[in-house]
Amino acid sequence: MTSTTEARALDTAVAPDRFARGWHCLGPAADFRDGKPHGIEGFGGKLVVWADTQGNLNVIDGYCRHMGGDLTQGSVKGDEIACPFHDWRWGGDGKCKAIPYARRIPLRARTQKYPAVERNGLLLIWHDPEGSEADMEILPPELDGIMDAETYTDWTWNVLDVPNAHCREIVDNVVDMAHFFYIHFAFPTNFRNVFEGHMATQFMESTGRPDMAGDGYGDEDLVLESEATYFGPAFMINWLKTDYKGFITDVVLINCHIPTSDNSFKLMYGLKVLKPEGVDEKTANYIGKKYSDMFGDGEQFYVDKADVTAEMTERFEFEVDTTKANEYWRSEVAENLAKKAAEDKAAETV
Repeated sequence: MTSTTEARALDTAVAPDRFARGWHCLGPAADFRDGKPHGIEGFGGKLVVWADTQGNLNVIDGYCRHMGGDLTQGSVKGDEIACPFHDWRWGGDGKCKAIPYARRIPLRARTQKYPAVERNGLLLIWHDPEGSEADMEILPPELDGIMDAETYTDWTWNVLDVPNAHCREIVDNVVDMAHFFYIHFAFPTNFRNVFEGHMATQFMESTGRPDMAGDGYGDEDLVLESEATYFGPAFMINWLKTDYKGFITDVVLINCHIPTSDNSFKLMYGLKVLKPEGVDEKTANYIGKKYSDMFGDGEQFYVDKADVTAEMTERFEFEVDTTKANEYWRSEVAENLAKKAAEDKAAETV
């Protein structure tokens, strides 16, 4: 038993040296269809992405199994990616397809492949440290009408490298009610979580902080309804509805990541806005850009599949009582507003 007077030390244990099983997003699919190989840091190494002659996107390990040449520095030749070192040609199935100067291809000339799927205009790949077949049953859902240019704005997409942090830190936000007040400048008036199967969902309703108008969610006239679901360990869809003085905006936000090492990851987020009726194209895209700027601000996924029990994935629901928190936060906001008013008055007399 730990003494109540003993200082609690932060746990700085070494992070697990394996990466989560599930679907991971690499970004908008269109970005990879330029006829060139693309390098992606991920899972402690490098991946190479390219489009074949049919437009299908392929993803394999970024280093040639012959002598370790960097395939991302190679070239696309037909349907294959060619190594810049000895011109070994690799297919999207992970097999060596040709060695132009050789009579035959070694039978064991194979590399790591990553099953790839396009969903809502985004490229997703399957990763499993146990090497299982891609589970198509747990793919993130198709979003109705999301790719209709007449209905939604184009994807805005942002990429951030996050060093010295494990990617589980970002997933923790699903259950972190209090950070919305301090980081996003919102009053969460309703907050609950639902966990079921491979999904973790956060339901939240909030209003803005009047002492932080113009930052994040910080405007007392802004009312937000949010439903955010992680579909597996690395891909979240957040459905948002904002009401600002009667002007309604519907937003679909993607928040996803790919681990680059056992203590770093690449954070990606993008969104589309349902074009408001009567708003022209330029204004709709401007709204999307502003939301993108604003948003810039449980289950253990690191076990073998055979060790996942029914108890781990059965439905669990928990609602946070926000009454006490909001009482304290409103008094803090009132103090901030009073302090600002006093400072403004003092400035007028100078």
